[in-house]
Formats: sequence, structure tokens, C-alpha cells
Amino acid sequence: MERGSSGLRRFVREVARFGAVGGAGTLVNLGVFNLVRHWTDLPVVRASVIATMVAIVFNYIGFRYFAYRDRDRSGRTREMTLFVLFSAVGLVIENGVLYAATYGFGWDTPLQSNIFKFAGIGVATLFRFWSYRTWVFRALPAAREKKTVGAAADGSRTAQRVP
Repeated sequence: MERGSSGLRRFVREVARFGAVGGAGTLVNLGVFNLVRHWTDLPVVRASVIATMVAIVFNYIGFRYFAYRDRDRSGRTREMTLFVLFSAVGLVIENGVLYAATYGFGWDTPLQSNIFKFAGIGVATLFRFWSYRTWVFRALPAAREKKTVGAAADGSRTAQRVP
């Protein structure tokens, strides 16, 4: 198979795994948001920030152990720091959309809040996908991905790709 085709296939698998975790995280986010809104008197954006923080914890576990399980694990402190940093930026993006709709335009019915919460999640997801794959869950260098197996007739090692 061509190198470009296998790279595209890896990218599609990555997007699918990211989407699976992100989809579950979206359900967690919206579920917690609506529970907090229903059971408390917190303002809409505060309820949303709480829901986003719960989803961030859920998503980290999903990304580290499912979506990006094959990525470099050597710098866990760095990974966590960058994840929190980029997640915080995503939190501001996500809740900024909701804030603008609620306080800028007065769209604050439960349906409108959910629509703009969901829209904010969508915008923030684009940023998160780029930042997580670029900075947080970095791909292993190509040299470390290859494994050397087998031996040549003269006793030297031969390099072969191991799937």
C-alpha cells in the first residue's frame, strides 16, 4: 500500500477515535449541564463551566487510554500540563459562545442554552483536536516506531517493519 494512503488511513482512524471519545464527552457535558441547571439555581454559564470541567476529566481518560493510547507516554507531567492548558482555552471558547448568546443576545431558554452550549462545544472541538494531536498527545518519532527483527545470514541485524 502507498505511504500516503496508509497515512490517510491512520488519520481517519485517529479522527474516528477522537470523535468517539469526544461524542461520549459531549453527552457527559450536556448531561451534567442539564442536571446542574435543573437541580441548582446557578447561572447558565457557571453551570456550563462545571459541566465542561467534568467532561474534561472524562475526556482525558478517554484520549489517553483509547484515542491516543499509541502515542508517546514519556512526559506525563508535560502531557497533563498541556492538556489542562489547552482544555482551559477550549473551556473559554465553548463557554464564550454560550455567554455571548445568553448575555449578549438574551437567548436563555433551556432549548436556546442547549443549542448554544452544543455550538460552543463544536467550535471548541476544532481547537482541541488540533491542539491535542499537535502538542499534547504527540506521535512517536518514526525511528522509535520501527522495530528491528530477524538476522541476516552474515549475523547482522536486518530492519523490517513490524505491524
